[in-house]
Amino acid sequence: MREIEQMHEAGKLLVKTHKEIAKMIKPGITTMEIEQFVEQFLDEHGATAEQKGFQGYPYATCASINDEICHGFPRNEKLVDGDIVTIDMVVNLKGGLADSAWSYAVGNVDEAGKKLMEVTKKSLYLGIEQAQVGNRIGDIGHAIQTYAEDEGFSVVREFTGHGIGPTIHEPPHIPHFGEPGKGPRLREGMVITIEPMLNEGDWRSQMDDNNWTARTIDKGRSAQYEHTIAILKDGPLILTDQDQPLD
Repeated sequence: MREIEQMHEAGKLLVKTHKEIAKMIKPGITTMEIEQFVEQFLDEHGATAEQKGFQGYPYATCASINDEICHGFPRNEKLVDGDIVTIDMVVNLKGGLADSAWSYAVGNVDEAGKKLMEVTKKSLYLGIEQAQVGNRIGDIGHAIQTYAEDEGFSVVREFTGHGIGPTIHEPPHIPHFGEPGKGPRLREGMVITIEPMLNEGDWRSQMDDNNWTARTIDKGRSAQYEHTIAILKDGPLILTDQDQPLD
């Protein structure tokens, strides 16, 4: 439990970081400015960006815009009114890790974009409801997939949630699609991420020349919301809960 407590502290700092980012998101800002803010903010709080250098990834954040599904590089081009941008990061605070992505509306996003974001966020919480001791990983994916597809969106297959701690990516994989009652059983004390990525069109992705950034094959927009979850006997504990009171 001590490891989970450390991860929860990292999660609280990650929430603070996202809440500061939320204030910054507006037309005219660049994702490189957000990147620089995150590095400085974490440093001021005695933490580091765990994904910087992980498998060679060069940045503290992933900043994925519109048709980029995940692992978008921060850049100097300005965000414009109507963009959807997802900021994803992993915080290391005294050895405790927390991972959370959040999609943000830049200015005035159209109704279709708002629906994409709302459905993606709700699908995350429907997945979390299934993160119970004794349930199986397929229960999480099934809850997300059935809701998302009923709402007219597709679920990205190539990128999944994962175990976390003591390193960023640990077994098991947590797909956001699947069949109920299938897959490994969830055990008390596990810490996982659930991070559905939903697309407006086809679920398939293509890789940019940088070999990191994945984008939709049909230019449809994508959104993602992610929490780090501890599986406890009395239910899932969201370690990156944005509604929790902050110390």
